[in-house]
Amino acid sequence: MTRNSAWIAAILSFVFPGLGHAYLGRRRAALVFALPAFVTAVAITLDLLISPDGALAFAITPSGSLTWLFLIALTGVWRIIAIADVILVARRGGDPHVLAGVAVGVVCIGLVAGMHGVPMYYAYSVYDASSAIFVDPGPDQAGVTPYPSVSTSPDPSGTSAAPSIGYEATPFATPPTAASRITVLLTGIDSDPTRAESLTDTLMVVSVNPVDGSVTMASIPRDISNFRMYNGKTYSGKINSLMTWASNHPQQYPDGPFPTLIHELSFLLGVPINYYAAVNLSGFSQMVDLVGGVTVVNPQPINDPSYAWLDGTHGFSLPAGKVTLDGKTALAYARSRKGAGDNDFTRARRQQQLLLALRAKLTTPSMLLKVPGILSVAKGTVRTDLPQSRFEDFINLAQHIDASKVQSFVLGPNTYASQPPMSQTGGVYELVLNMTRIKKWSIDQFGTDSTYYAAP
Repeated sequence: MTRNSAWIAAILSFVFPGLGHAYLGRRRAALVFALPAFVTAVAITLDLLISPDGALAFAITPSGSLTWLFLIALTGVWRIIAIADVILVARRGGDPHVLAGVAVGVVCIGLVAGMHGVPMYYAYSVYDASSAIFVDPGPDQAGVTPYPSVSTSPDPSGTSAAPSIGYEATPFATPPTAASRITVLLTGIDSDPTRAESLTDTLMVVSVNPVDGSVTMASIPRDISNFRMYNGKTYSGKINSLMTWASNHPQQYPDGPFPTLIHELSFLLGVPINYYAAVNLSGFSQMVDLVGGVTVVNPQPINDPSYAWLDGTHGFSLPAGKVTLDGKTALAYARSRKGAGDNDFTRARRQQQLLLALRAKLTTPSMLLKVPGILSVAKGTVRTDLPQSRFEDFINLAQHIDASKVQSFVLGPNTYASQPPMSQTGGVYELVLNMTRIKKWSIDQFGTDSTYYAAP
């Protein structure tokens, strides 16, 4: 073995650019190759140590993930150049075993390609998904790809499918500080390629108090009708038809379909809704399969003989107690509502259960290797207007949510709403909110953040 052994120099350059050149006594070349790599490594390390949440927040944005993609690629190319160059230097230095050095160098270059290829794939997966998930604000922004269309009733009394409506809206009532309450509207779109329409029957408002980590989850029944609007009028139809009605009557609802829905729910519940997230339940099923299923405690047996599976068969049953659900069964758990003792309200509670169960599964370390697949499904499943400038706050908040402080509500009959006699509704099942109780609930949950709160 000579001092100018190419294979040793190749291995050292693989370990860190410039080490192989230093081994061969080429100090200037060693500095040229080592300095950029050293500065990059120090900068990344300091960033991760000083602000890990900030680094993660930057990495999941389209611009951040694209930056990481190019940075990983450039450092990989730089390492390959260092390995190739050190072999040439050794060859010129008269190494008699240069062929062995070339062979080792090829292996090292292959290892570098693999080591950088995997994180590049992850970075591209994040970029591809985040570019679709985090929509540009505003319905008139060029290049915006709306969420998969939704169809509801075209008028307050009808039931036929309506034209498509995109989920597009600018953030509302942006929280002024990191300590301010954050409230998000979650809409579940029940659609599938085998179905002729999509339904927006799931409306859930999730409000987080960053100060104490408490969470309020409130599901709004789709049959809520005859409610006062934020513009002073009264809407006689059901809440799940409001978006289409607003879309078909732009002169009455100039805010647009989705902003109208958000404004109205903010008005009724007494809490400003800041952002939205729209989730396609079909994609939700795929995501559950990807994470290996979710575990929930089913409060009562389910026996729904009329439940329609997508393959044309019927019937869904599930025992009470702790159960682990795959994607298909989880989707049935979220959809079924016609079993004995079941209705829209028991279904809404189950949907809240599934949301919390999926969140718990996604935050486990074992999900790291499944990130690309999860992101691929999320790309076609989720749309949100959460601002990228606040990702660091959201990540920090998610880590400090206290599971024991999550309160779930369904604003349905007996407590928060009542059913008018069918003789008064033309035989249509409707619910009317008890606004006195809604106002009290709003103040109890949101305190001074509630618009119904009046200081003594």
